[in-house]
Amino acid sequence: MRLILVLAALPTLVWAAPAADLASLEREAAGLIPAFQQQLMQTVKQAVAEGGPVQAVQACHLLAPTIAAEHSQQPWTVGRTALRLRNPDNQPDAWERQVLEDFLQRQSAGEALTQMSASAVVDGEFRYMQAIATGEPCLACHGQAIKAEVATQIEQHYPDDRASGFSLGELRGAFTLRRTLAEATP
Repeated sequence: MRLILVLAALPTLVWAAPAADLASLEREAAGLIPAFQQQLMQTVKQAVAEGGPVQAVQACHLLAPTIAAEHSQQPWTVGRTALRLRNPDNQPDAWERQVLEDFLQRQSAGEALTQMSASAVVDGEFRYMQAIATGEPCLACHGQAIKAEVATQIEQHYPDDRASGFSLGELRGAFTLRRTLAEATP
């Protein structure tokens, strides 16, 4: 009888460990975002203070990729993506696109963007995304009323820009993190 109970419980034991590992990876990924986000926002605020939104576009163009690289220390890769891109290097892959579209649907259904995240195992990698809402500081460069000199700077650095016309609170994009599972397991 004990053998039957042990055998019956075995699948639960086998599958519980990976679920716990995935939950741990979710917490770890979510914990990496605030420092990345804070450094990006601090860079933009400093640029605005020094030269207004035109300087912020220049700073984003030059420094955002470097900031992402600094936060992408092994084993995590950290970045941003969106459905409406400014930087073509941030193009979403198929899974990211699906998650972003899901975030839009969830927001349309009334869910707050601040609560939205998604994770999955895709092609041997743990993937995590967290929604980014368009905030007040974002509107000078991503809003509906972008000043001409800012638009000129955007066009100069990003000729295929599609990341404008946003409203306050609208889904701007997402933080996206990945980690190879072979590296993620203890």
